[in-house]
Amino acid sequence: MGQTVNKEKSLNRRKFMQAAAALASPIVLPPLVWSQEKSKLKITGIRLVKTKPKRPYPDYKPAPNSWSTEGVEVSAPLNIYPEYKPSRSLFAPKGVEAFTVEVTTDKGVLGYGDGGPGGGPIVMGHLAQLMMGRDPFDTERNWDINWRATESYGQEGVTMNAISGFDNALWDIVGKALGEPIYVLLGGETKPRIAAYCTGNDIEQHVAHGFKRVKVAMPFGPPSGHEGMEGNLALVERARKAVGPDGDVMCDCWMSWDEPYTIEMCRLMEPYRVKWVEEVLPPYDMSGFGRLKKEIHSTLIATGEHIYGRYGFRRLLEVDGASIWQPDVTWCGGITELRRIGALAAAYDIPVIPHAGGLNGGVEWSISHVNGPWAELFMPPPGGPKEAYDLFDENYEISRGPEGLYMHPPRKPGWGLNLEVVGTA
Repeated sequence: MGQTVNKEKSLNRRKFMQAAAALASPIVLPPLVWSQEKSKLKITGIRLVKTKPKRPYPDYKPAPNSWSTEGVEVSAPLNIYPEYKPSRSLFAPKGVEAFTVEVTTDKGVLGYGDGGPGGGPIVMGHLAQLMMGRDPFDTERNWDINWRATESYGQEGVTMNAISGFDNALWDIVGKALGEPIYVLLGGETKPRIAAYCTGNDIEQHVAHGFKRVKVAMPFGPPSGHEGMEGNLALVERARKAVGPDGDVMCDCWMSWDEPYTIEMCRLMEPYRVKWVEEVLPPYDMSGFGRLKKEIHSTLIATGEHIYGRYGFRRLLEVDGASIWQPDVTWCGGITELRRIGALAAAYDIPVIPHAGGLNGGVEWSISHVNGPWAELFMPPPGGPKEAYDLFDENYEISRGPEGLYMHPPRKPGWGLNLEVVGTA
């Protein structure tokens, strides 16, 4: 009997060590075909710019009681302090904006890349001096130089926001130089269009436009107690009624719940068949996510928009903390790092649905990879003229089908965005 137990322990230990070794081994991606040749381009200028759409949405006053993450109560980490509870606008950053970087080359090819809040000064104060004169086609080498150069003061948060914006600008240059959209550079379409879901609490507007998948922003968290739980349930019930029995409902909790609250809310929401609960815990409470995934079986656990780079996601993988990963291409390290995150997820059959992917370019990765099933979109608020929603459909190449609405990324070279520069930042 003792020998059998010891043998089983030995086998279990061997399996554990093999799994640990697999996690420790880096995911090595083969270089893309186009990156094997020198482009004969040289980076000659880097600056932060302000842009605007060449065809902006018409100005209008949204309908009364329209939902907005800035103007209404949304469950948020700072809700434990009453003075910040009424609206996210009370604690939204001012002077720590997201940014767009313009990279100029000696042949006149310009690239534009979006990065996350606070990253712009790092681009101009550090990365620019390292990148001048380099070949923009060397995306892997350039990314690694920027990564290693910033190790001494951080590889998460604003530092990765900076690397993301610069990396995305280089991919824009590559696409324009080769005359190809970024999803073609990544390997081409794995599907002719990608199913989309809409985020926000203007649920009836979204469903009337054709969405069958909606993600609602939970208004309340633990500080609101039982009354808040009832408010959350009412919103989920409303969403389920709107999409019908065959639609999908997801819940965004924005880093503001805790483990007991999440377990109880998931129990209460079980009759409404919620597809996933998103960002229920602080982003780096990896062990907590792992415990919740083992405990909760009525819905899926999703997270990742505030996890940075492949090493952050590797920690999430080590605790088996989420069934769906949600990196943001303007925060996680850009397209170059999103490729690595996506490959790590694919090795474990984990779907990747980039945060705000339909708006910020994550959909370029999604449509070119099998494990990128959906794209997230946000609609213009209700109450606008027909032209606003027609332009929304045109911008995202909206089509309709069995899954509700579908979209397709721009087919023009690079990011394919119809923007113009209106000044420097």
